[in-house]
Amino acid sequence: MSDTPHAADTPPPPSFEHALARLEALVDTLEHDETTLEEALHAYEEGVALARFCLERLNAAELRVQELRLEEDD
Repeated sequence: MSDTPHAADTPPPPSFEHALARLEALVDTLEHDETTLEEALHAYEEGVALARFCLERLNAAELRVQELRLEEDD
């Protein structure tokens, strides 16, 4: 077993930008570095969590933009 915390135990990133940068770093690592199966699996799990976080933030931003547009029309 690894001493690295499970992705579910990792606190959420402080911002969308930090999450996206970390996700890009994980993808780069998986694409270019040799990793053990355990490391690759952990990176994938963390990446999935980060992708979900980013998607939630993007959906919230889109909803806010739609709300602002509706306010403009009033």
